Amino acid sequence: ELVLKVRIQNPNLRENDFIEIELDRQELTYKELLRVSCCELGVNPEHVQKIRKLPNTMLRKDKDVARLQDFQELELVLTVSDKNLLFRVPAPSEQSGYNKKASELTY
Repeated sequence: ELVLKVRIQNPNLRENDFIEIELDRQELTYKELLRVSCCELGVNPEHVQKIRKLPNTMLRKDKDVARLQDFQELELVLTVSDKNLLFRVPAPSEQSGYNKKASELTY
């Protein structure tokens, strides 16, 4: 397996942590990298404009992906449109750490 660090490129996020993904070394293709990255990050592949190897290299083809080494950092650069919501914002009850009973306490 090849382990890569991937995140969504968004300078507006205060915290924009990487996640680690694993790719089978027998299937090191651009298409597979895109599929696994989008699946893990919850992004529609149609919204990905490009994949950037940090700090400043665009990945374009299978040979570029084949040269990647363990723990290299990648960013998905998304196409942004006001009409398209790329992410579903979870309701407060779906957010981690939300305690419905605590929110109903009265003093």
